[in-house]
Amino acid sequence: MGCACSGQKEVKDENTFFKIKNPQTSNSSNRTERSANTYSSNDENAFIALHDFKGTNDNDLSFKKGDKLKILQESGEWWLAKSLLTEEEGFVPSNYVARADTLEVEKWFFKDLSRRETERLLQAPGNKPGSFLVRESETSKGSYSLSVRDHDHDHGDVVKHYKIRCLDKGGYYISPSKTFPSLQELVKYYTRTADGLCVRLYAPCKPKAPQQPWAQDEWEIPRETLKMVKKLGAGQFGEVWMGFYKNTQKVAIKTLKEGTMEPEAFLQEANLMKQLQHDRLVRLHAVVTREPILIVTEFMINGCLLDFLKTDEGKKLKMNKLIDMSAQIAEGMAYIEKKNYIHRDLRAANILVSETLHCKIADFGLARIIENEYTAQEGAKFPIKWTAPEAINYGTFTSNQMSGPLGSC
Repeated sequence: MGCACSGQKEVKDENTFFKIKNPQTSNSSNRTERSANTYSSNDENAFIALHDFKGTNDNDLSFKKGDKLKILQESGEWWLAKSLLTEEEGFVPSNYVARADTLEVEKWFFKDLSRRETERLLQAPGNKPGSFLVRESETSKGSYSLSVRDHDHDHGDVVKHYKIRCLDKGGYYISPSKTFPSLQELVKYYTRTADGLCVRLYAPCKPKAPQQPWAQDEWEIPRETLKMVKKLGAGQFGEVWMGFYKNTQKVAIKTLKEGTMEPEAFLQEANLMKQLQHDRLVRLHAVVTREPILIVTEFMINGCLLDFLKTDEGKKLKMNKLIDMSAQIAEGMAYIEKKNYIHRDLRAANILVSETLHCKIADFGLARIIENEYTAQEGAKFPIKWTAPEAINYGTFTSNQMSGPLGSC
């Protein structure tokens, strides 16, 4: 069946978290806004700011949530934009803006989200029964799904999914007995009554905090741009700190103890991490190449998995969540194997946990690119506790051995 979304002007409905499209006020609203700042929601380059953004470079364009922008050029993670309020131009992070007069400006709409990732997000801390989101269907192009968190006395917190079907002449429904002209109207209705759903819609799912893309072409950075705030831990080769880049962007900073490792080897780790880009791997931002050398990565608020599982929150995790966290780690390791790399130091201390309990693999200090297998040089150091027995006996490492440490971490 065909699925047509309305392109009419959106007007906020008081005391709600969604917007209702009002066809009767569309033309007058457009004329008023156009005369004020030459803004038209029908312009395909018209965007709305979803979050506040404070630029760190001279060529960045700062803005406030709700500001109207015109995108001049879309390229990579940073887009060239013009503020329709100040008329200034500059670069903005692409994940901080959404095209105007589309579902992407709705708090409850999550465009590119898989069913499994939806369940992870809705079951993350901060959400409760009745938390919900609408996403694009994975199986039916042009259709949508409503995902709702519920509590089952037998299974605890669960996520239930409802297919939103489209009418040929426009409109949407979950049950054929009740149809709606727009998704906004559908959401509004089910916030007032469950009417067949597992629970009445309570509030939009809390999204992951947006991660500001790293500044363009800032790979080797001056030491003065970093501020170390809190020591998070120490290892064989150095320390890890929480800090800020240019006093605005929170980051993790890894230092190298002088004399414990050749600077070239430390920088090799940085170059390795830079090549590996995946949602389940800690992202490398930049390096300071003069001694003492620093590596700057994204900051994960819950620290390493080993410590997190010992906290009150970690001890309360149920088996299904622990299994899911293991699956996330496996996703990252599968990517590493696909790229013909071996981590060689996979353990709970090298798995970092985000605010929404997403896991990412960190510390590639012992990683090594391989063609098929890698034989350690005589005297090479590697973690005995998490190393496969055949690797210890023969000094040979292959990607097939990575399942051993995954089970013991």
